[in-house]
Amino acid sequence: MLNKRTLWRGAAAAAGALMITFAALSASDTLDDWDAVKAPPKPEIKAVTLEASTTALLILDMSKDGACRTRPRCLATIPNVKRLHDAASAAGAMLWYSIGEKSAPEDMIGPGFAPRDGEWAHQGGPDKFLGSNLEEKLKARGIKTVVVCGTSFQGVGVGTGTEAAQRGYKVIVPIDCLSSEDTYMEQYSAWHFFKGGPAVVTRNSTLTRSGMVKFS
Repeated sequence: MLNKRTLWRGAAAAAGALMITFAALSASDTLDDWDAVKAPPKPEIKAVTLEASTTALLILDMSKDGACRTRPRCLATIPNVKRLHDAASAAGAMLWYSIGEKSAPEDMIGPGFAPRDGEWAHQGGPDKFLGSNLEEKLKARGIKTVVVCGTSFQGVGVGTGTEAAQRGYKVIVPIDCLSSEDTYMEQYSAWHFFKGGPAVVTRNSTLTRSGMVKFS
């Protein structure tokens, strides 16, 4: 009888300790802890040399009827996007653009990188693979790597870049060619590709800057 009482008391004590532990764990949530979180170290960026014949540069939502014209952080990326455009074009890489429904190909926000026939589509939403000819174009050219530029970083950058990685493409993310409404959104998006996203995304993605990209 004594042994049974001892066992019951031990079980009750263990259950009580477990309940206290669960109560402590559920006492706060992510909003309660928001101000206590320290930002992680800066993501690593790397120089990349890309095979032009199997690489596509995607320039997303940078037409004049898009958010770029009213977003200072996007306007600041235009010279960087132009630098990559010129290098990719000279090397013979594939170019593809998404443009706004009210824009024509010549209505790009930055001068000198308007799409040619067959290089663009009217396509809204964050994932440019949906409802467009992007996948068809990539497969027709034997593309293995995509470089993602545009606005917004947390929208078309994360949406299209994540989908590309999940479809088996290597994804190059030049952080100075992708913009958001504010710095935090850009940091969040960069972290997604570096360590915060699904393993298939972080494994297939490389953060870089436009001046660190070469085509061979």
